[in-house]
Amino acid sequence: MTTTHNLGFPRIGARRELKFALESYWKGESSRDALKALGAELRQRHWQDQAGIDLVPVGDFAFYDQVLDMSFTLGNLPERVRGFHGDTLDNYFRVARGRSAQSAEDHAGCCGGVAAGEMTKWFDTNYHYIVPEFTSATEFKLDASRILEQLAEAKAQGVKAKPVLVGPVTYLSIGKAKDDSDKLALLPRLLPVYAELLDALAAQGVEWVQIDEPLLVTELDADWQHAFNTAYHHLKAAKVKILLATYFGQLLENKYLAANLPVAGLHVDAINGRDDVVPLLSMLPAHKVLSLGVINGRNIWKSDLAAILDWLEPLAQRLGERLWIAPSCSLLHVPVDLASEQKLDAEVKWWLAYALQKLEELRVLAAALRHGRDAVKDELAANQAAISARRNSPRVNNPGVKAAIARLNAALGQRKSVYAQRAPKQAALLKLPAYPTTTIGSFPQTAEIRHARSEFKAGRLDAAGYKAAMQAEIGRSVKEQEVLGLDVLVHGEAERNDMVEYFGEQLDGYAFSQFGWVQSYGSRCVKPPILFGDISRPKAMTVEWIKYAQSLTQKPMKGMLTGPVTILNWSFVRDDQPRSVSCHQLALAIREEVLDLEKAGVRVIQIDEAALREGLPLRKSQWQEYLDWAVESFRITANGVRDETQIHTHMCYSEFNDIIASIADMDADVITIETSRSDMELLDAFDNFKYPNEIGPGVYDIHSPNIPSQEHIVQLMRKAAERVPAERLWVNPDCGLKTRQWAEVVPALTNMVAAAKTLRASA
Repeated sequence: MTTTHNLGFPRIGARRELKFALESYWKGESSRDALKALGAELRQRHWQDQAGIDLVPVGDFAFYDQVLDMSFTLGNLPERVRGFHGDTLDNYFRVARGRSAQSAEDHAGCCGGVAAGEMTKWFDTNYHYIVPEFTSATEFKLDASRILEQLAEAKAQGVKAKPVLVGPVTYLSIGKAKDDSDKLALLPRLLPVYAELLDALAAQGVEWVQIDEPLLVTELDADWQHAFNTAYHHLKAAKVKILLATYFGQLLENKYLAANLPVAGLHVDAINGRDDVVPLLSMLPAHKVLSLGVINGRNIWKSDLAAILDWLEPLAQRLGERLWIAPSCSLLHVPVDLASEQKLDAEVKWWLAYALQKLEELRVLAAALRHGRDAVKDELAANQAAISARRNSPRVNNPGVKAAIARLNAALGQRKSVYAQRAPKQAALLKLPAYPTTTIGSFPQTAEIRHARSEFKAGRLDAAGYKAAMQAEIGRSVKEQEVLGLDVLVHGEAERNDMVEYFGEQLDGYAFSQFGWVQSYGSRCVKPPILFGDISRPKAMTVEWIKYAQSLTQKPMKGMLTGPVTILNWSFVRDDQPRSVSCHQLALAIREEVLDLEKAGVRVIQIDEAALREGLPLRKSQWQEYLDWAVESFRITANGVRDETQIHTHMCYSEFNDIIASIADMDADVITIETSRSDMELLDAFDNFKYPNEIGPGVYDIHSPNIPSQEHIVQLMRKAAERVPAERLWVNPDCGLKTRQWAEVVPALTNMVAAAKTLRASA
């Protein structure tokens, strides 16, 4: 009998209940007990939702981040939060975001907050985790209370639980040494704590524990390969069965290593790594379970169940009870329930599956393997009808777009002149001071903005009323920036619900959900648009708003666009053609918008590529192919303009040092990047690479409510000037200000502008 299981479930709730509870708690509007009660309610509901599978994950729920949870379980807290009074949850939020609830900070005497933990992307996803911090003196001490409490809740509800842990080798690899120490030197200190944790779980009657080691789908040197052998030989004495879970890619040369680690089972991603499976069959010891991730845990298209069964049935005959099936990875990366969608395009909705529907697909596959296809013939027939309908729909294929892609040539991606010739022309036109100041695009999405958008969508506010409301907010943003003394202004993006969805709504080939939310980090949720067909731009998308904003000021106004690579990487993307083709289609559409902005007199245009790096394959040997088409797509978008038009781009919360040559090849006149949480470490790349154009290293961490001081900003910028000539430096936040409050933004930007004046005075 084939066993079914799940690797993880979305934690935010079908209606984002966790988001709203967190934000209420942080504002001091609700109690810690109320937040914990909501967490327990969500866990109970999610376990009930997964009742149809054999083994249900426990410990995958987190109030902010599962990696941060693991750090607290291992007793690995940064020194700066030790010794504070209050609940453990408050220290947890201090690491996550710099502070907890206001009431907790009043009690702790911590009103100014502390430095939040660094945040970066979880492998190649748009989920952000809090980076573990290590030094040579780091010690680990088990605190199993969180997972044991959740396990007790699950057992009380009759759940057949499979606790989920971030594996020890992956945990070390994704962390950062804050000194010059070797992270792997900590493994002997770490493993006894994992062994103690496994024993604690065994004492509660746990049979299987899922240990996630996605690091195994990356290229490993001999030291890290040895670390896996060391770790799992140390843990093999545990009184639980370990299911070692890999996902997001192929094992390739790590197949033999993974197959022969002393664990009871191995999970592989059969969506991205199907070619690994057949060779693994001859490598796996005869007693070991092979779990196959056959349902895509990162995209929302219905699975072709008949095709999966054609592939699975011979494997089931060969493996028997040793075959388990599951989604490819945690369902954290998809929305909760398609049934909640009442306004989604009906035809497109037929083609989709959210988390609950994916578990139903898993149930159908298991029933077919256990009892034959006739046992689920109606479900299989309905699935095949949807698959065929999508494949043959005329809405998916646009001959005109395909013809435009066929005409692409290298000249489209070439700027008329090199940067050294463009820069003087732009300087003469814009007349900016040294250390020019700007922001990244968005300003706070106020209650008034959200109310107007809600009323407009509900039909209670007409188009003219909505336009007037948005223009009023744009006016407010422009006025605030002029009072602050910023040099290059933005319109504030009041009219935009999301930096990707806003554009997708105006492009043919996209559909939109109402409840398709997924967690990006903490309480931050995004609702990726659904790229289902060939992309084209019916009309201008931003020009009217930017022209209105420019009419309110004599200062330069940036046109704000999202780039093709980011739109692609932050969408649910069609899986029936190469991603590079979809990206080129997006590039042509956004290029038209760039040219229309220039015709409208906009002289500074920012094309955000926040997600460029997250699209990188997990193996460096595969990077160049991706970077070639990703950079080409940006250049197609950006490079049709005159020399005098200044092109900016922005990237956030990723390591860029190893792709800095490709970033330079994008040939943007100005690039802004996140550096505030990493204390300018990202600029280390410029020690050996002479970046040719202008750069704005972010000096204000907008993901924390903490307000940077003028002195701190000056210090950061002077560090930057050691690596980049001062005449090519800009001063800016590290990301958009949409999620902050005006009460935080104004003093932070006041300090930023004052810092720029100090820098100019000392230049």
